[in-house]
Amino acid sequence: MNADVDWASQARQFQQELGSQWARALQSFQQVALPSAAGSFPTLTFSPEKLRELQQAYVREASDLWNQGLSDRPAPADKRFANDAWSRNPVAAFSAAVYLLNARTLLGLAEAAETDAKTKARLRFAVEQWMAASAPSNFMALNAEAQQRALETQGESIARGVQNLLADLQQGHVSMTDESAFEVGRNVATTEGAVVFENELFQLIEYKPLTKQVYERPFLVVPPCINKFYILDLQPENSLIRFLVEQGHRTFVVSWRNPDASLEDKTWDDYIGDGVLKAIEVAQDVAAARQINALGFCVGGTLLGTALAVLAARKQKPVASATLLTTFLDFTDTGILDVFIDDAFVQFREMQMGQGGLLKGQELASTFSFLRPNDLVWNYVVGNYLKGETPPPFDLLYWNSDSTNLPGPMYAWYLRNTYLENNLVQPGKCTVCGEKVDLRKVDVPVYIYGSREDHIVPIAGAYASVKHLPGKKRFVMGASGHIAGVINPPSKNKRSYWTNDKLPASFDEWLQGAKEHAGSWWPDWAAWLKPQAGKQIAAPKTYGRGAKYKAIEPAPGRYVKAKA
Repeated sequence: MNADVDWASQARQFQQELGSQWARALQSFQQVALPSAAGSFPTLTFSPEKLRELQQAYVREASDLWNQGLSDRPAPADKRFANDAWSRNPVAAFSAAVYLLNARTLLGLAEAAETDAKTKARLRFAVEQWMAASAPSNFMALNAEAQQRALETQGESIARGVQNLLADLQQGHVSMTDESAFEVGRNVATTEGAVVFENELFQLIEYKPLTKQVYERPFLVVPPCINKFYILDLQPENSLIRFLVEQGHRTFVVSWRNPDASLEDKTWDDYIGDGVLKAIEVAQDVAAARQINALGFCVGGTLLGTALAVLAARKQKPVASATLLTTFLDFTDTGILDVFIDDAFVQFREMQMGQGGLLKGQELASTFSFLRPNDLVWNYVVGNYLKGETPPPFDLLYWNSDSTNLPGPMYAWYLRNTYLENNLVQPGKCTVCGEKVDLRKVDVPVYIYGSREDHIVPIAGAYASVKHLPGKKRFVMGASGHIAGVINPPSKNKRSYWTNDKLPASFDEWLQGAKEHAGSWWPDWAAWLKPQAGKQIAAPKTYGRGAKYKAIEPAPGRYVKAKA
């Protein structure tokens, strides 16, 4: 009974102290100087009313937590604390509940800030990173599940965790999958083909036909140069490249070289002229075709769109139709990535590597992982090191860890002219390969795909291409995110996609009239592509063409196997 009295007394004392602490915090938060990327210190103000609401909510919820005591406390509704070990350990459950309360309050403070949208987004991002890193689940002393695992295994899980940590330190990144289970060319990137051309920037792979006849217009795939092409050819059952070949398209794929010091001076112009334009020319030449069809994925779509604008300026039309998958041409709405971009950051990158140098692949990979820190960083820290688990084999995550470098000048140009200044959609603002870029002259049929939950190319950003391209267009939205939405083969019969034959000015208007269809968007794309592909002709029996384009080596080639 005395213990109950003591607990109640402590609860009242805790509530009073909490109220006085929040009153002091309220005064200090009325006006805060926040350093900006440019080095100045703009004033960040908070609404007194919103701060009082946050204070009252925090004191109320914290008091409720304290008054509940430590017994019979359910685990919070958060997957990091979902294991029964958290609810069976009252101290751990209490620490998780307090952590989640603090997280909600800090995010509320970020939302209460009276500032411009970009500063608020940066505040929100910083708070989310801090809270993700400080979760009690990330620390052995507070993680009830990891402690239980250690007891059950008599310390073996701790020993395995240390081994995993040392192995990851040696390889330079946190393991997301069992990387020893995969080998490029053996059980990923296995569609049969041969390299028929190479220069210092890329190899061009031609794939073996799987049909007796092929369409007369060959198909060229331009993947992003910030990742390796085999995301489109992971396994036979989820390979977009194999799907194209099965549909009767004579398929060519650009395999970008993983840059080393010998390529540190390469520019955006080089990637257009010696990259995309050269690949178009070679695909035409090998297939003896007047026109080809082409696809660009992510940054590959931005490269392809730029190349098509260069060709249009030269009054050339070697590409009959284009497909853009999760692609920015208009960088008005870049989502969470916008928090990184301002003039000071771009100037720093230009000074650092604008005239030469390499952006290391691990830096890019880390940036993208921390866009979803709980899922792509701390989840693996906890599993690998605290629980001593080996992550299961997963082809997509193996690809995700197989990072690539970028030439500094190319990267610096890309940052300034796309994310910072959005110059590609301003007619004549950019000069690429000696030509003024004007997307209004790219008059070809275009199939544009965006993923509904894409955090790298937000769906409205993908839709924005519609208003800059004059040709006949079809826009399709798929479910899921940047990768899972694209790699959604019909055989899986998963997810949905949405279509709308009308293309209004805004994505929100398009969505209001969109119709949902069950399953993969691939068959819809195949049906759209068929009339663009021309008549059917006999499939070639050999790779390449004559003495000029002989098979150099089997697919997937050497370039894709080079590590960053």
